[in-house]
Amino acid sequence: MDKLLVWYGELTTNRRLLKRGLMFLSPGMLWLLIFLVLPGLMLIAASFAGRGAYGELEWHFTFENYKRLAGFGIFGWTADYLMIVWRSVWVAFITTIVSVVLSYPLCFFIAGRSERTRYLWLTLVIIPFWTNMVIRAYAWFLILAPELPVAKLAAFLGIVPPGSALYPSVFAVYLGMVSMFLPFVTLPLYSSVERIDWALVEAAQDLYASKVRVFMQAILPQTLPGLSVGVILTFVPAMGMFVVPDLLGGAKYMLVGNLIQQQFGSSRDWAFGAAISIGLMILTMFSLYLYRRKSKGVNLV
Repeated sequence: MDKLLVWYGELTTNRRLLKRGLMFLSPGMLWLLIFLVLPGLMLIAASFAGRGAYGELEWHFTFENYKRLAGFGIFGWTADYLMIVWRSVWVAFITTIVSVVLSYPLCFFIAGRSERTRYLWLTLVIIPFWTNMVIRAYAWFLILAPELPVAKLAAFLGIVPPGSALYPSVFAVYLGMVSMFLPFVTLPLYSSVERIDWALVEAAQDLYASKVRVFMQAILPQTLPGLSVGVILTFVPAMGMFVVPDLLGGAKYMLVGNLIQQQFGSSRDWAFGAAISIGLMILTMFSLYLYRRKSKGVNLV
């Protein structure tokens, strides 16, 4: 027999509380089941299927898609796909690091403004979200065009030939990636910077700590929650980005996202595309696990 409980003035039992909790959780759980779990299971099943003559899925169990992703093909082993995966990890890592480095001074600058001006600056940070990612990528075509000062300065310094644009290039890819993901770091990091206890910073300065030690021991630990969120929100989608490399890289700087898009598009190899997607998910979860483990064991003293 269930034990009677008093819940906010109501006489109830554990079983009734459990039913009520399930009733409130069921819409969200159903949403996750339909739009996350089931598509994920279908993607896993497709990754073990074969490819028909016209690109259709042939439902027979095989590891060929994963062997192909690892580099084993009909002509022997090649590191092409592994290099694409490594390039994606590297681009996501550099994008995250540069975004963090740029976000810290930007957050401190905004936090130091008056309350009215502060919200104006935050609005300017959010404005890129108001436009489509493709439109923002195309905007860099105009900024990096040969007629504008950026390309002319690069030509004057001998970086590019006179009259040449700065795209397609690796530089344009990194520039576009950082511009896309900078707000993803700035906004959560700002929420931590705004709540910094400056008494700890003053105490570190009174103890003659250098500027580096003040940042590492008094500021960084207080901003770690926002920094962690920003790193995750930047690194994870940057791993699968394909719009920016495709446009600003001239379809020559291929990342995992471009490879997946190619398999589901022109190549019509859905089974291999599903295998690449599952591999990207596993790699992303492993990276997040390593980051969480390292961030827990970091020693800032």
